[in-house]
Amino acid sequence: MPARRAVTGRSQEPRKRFAEELRSLRAERGLTLRKLGDVVGWDWSLFSKMENGETLGGPEVVRALDQYYGTPGLLLTLWELALNDPNQFKERYRQYMTLEAEATSLWYYAVGAVPGLLQTPACAQALLSAGGMDGEELVTQVDARIGRRGLLSDEGAPAFRAILSETVLRTPLPDRNDWREQLEYLLTMSEQRNIIVQVVPHAVGPHALMNTDVMFLRLPDGRTVAWVETDFSGDLVNEASSVERLQLRYDRVRDLALSPAESRKFIMRTLEEASCEPSI
Repeated sequence: MPARRAVTGRSQEPRKRFAEELRSLRAERGLTLRKLGDVVGWDWSLFSKMENGETLGGPEVVRALDQYYGTPGLLLTLWELALNDPNQFKERYRQYMTLEAEATSLWYYAVGAVPGLLQTPACAQALLSAGGMDGEELVTQVDARIGRRGLLSDEGAPAFRAILSETVLRTPLPDRNDWREQLEYLLTMSEQRNIIVQVVPHAVGPHALMNTDVMFLRLPDGRTVAWVETDFSGDLVNEASSVERLQLRYDRVRDLALSPAESRKFIMRTLEEASCEPSI
């Protein structure tokens, strides 16, 4: 059976629908992009990118547009739907994204990069660019990744433990200021009551997860599943015995990690080192 057409004739894809609504509202007012920028107080080029689907913008600019157009909450609702739409992620991540949003608690081990839920926009862009992504796809994926961070701060946010290999903290971004901002963000997030950040120093030697990025998700029905990832692919592990074996490895690594308090000190020292200009 063919897909049913929308009564409005507008796109049913959240990201496209948001852009369409922005264009429609501006057209109804007979405004150019530059004029809209003048009256709302934002750079008109941002509105151009939002209407073309190149970026979603942030909640502040969307609220400003809602206020100007007299559509209280409409654009913000469409923005949230677009931001959380799992279809903007590559196919293999969609099931994981759905489970992540439902999880009551999350445990992560990171081998070499800051976990996505704890990344700044600059870090997300640098890491995705390093993987070969560019252009509109890069903009879309950075927006999507940063949008996921709200999961940890929203009302009813799940408990989240992130164990980081020291390598994560010793692999800076190309821009020194961006890297300092990322380290500061890690410290800020570690202060949230639902978030624990721990570091595994190189000095502990070989351990059970040296080559494995893994996220455990505790689901509302009591099940725990795992997402195991490399730079090239990710696999959802559902089988109970396999998840248990991974959890035992995770527990052994957690036993080697610094305490949350000592981990904060470790990150602070790394930040101090990053703040020092390199000698010439």
